[in-house]
Amino acid sequence: MSDIRFTIGGIIMIFFGFIILGVFGDNYQASNIETSEFGNCFDYSNNEEPIEIDCSEKLGNQSIFFGIIITLIALGIIALIKGIKGDWDNRVKPEDMVGPSKGNKNDEN
Repeated sequence: MSDIRFTIGGIIMIFFGFIILGVFGDNYQASNIETSEFGNCFDYSNNEEPIEIDCSEKLGNQSIFFGIIITLIALGIIALIKGIKGDWDNRVKPEDMVGPSKGNKNDEN
């Protein structure tokens, strides 16, 4: 994988990490407020009454969600740094180079 692919892959992973956090993060943010302010948590669905659930389960789901998002963003940052610092494209052996070279005396004009 070349360096530009690491850079582009890192940018894509970071972008999707923030998009997923923005779209689905509000579902998991309410559990902190419910636990700290009220002490009991509820599961809200669209067509039913709220159902009381265990707060530790809801906080566990929130931790797993944010762990996945943080991992995705961290992997994106690592790939981005690896792509920026990488010199894989510059470390080509002379016998593996393709194309015209300045040292080749057999070039025709």
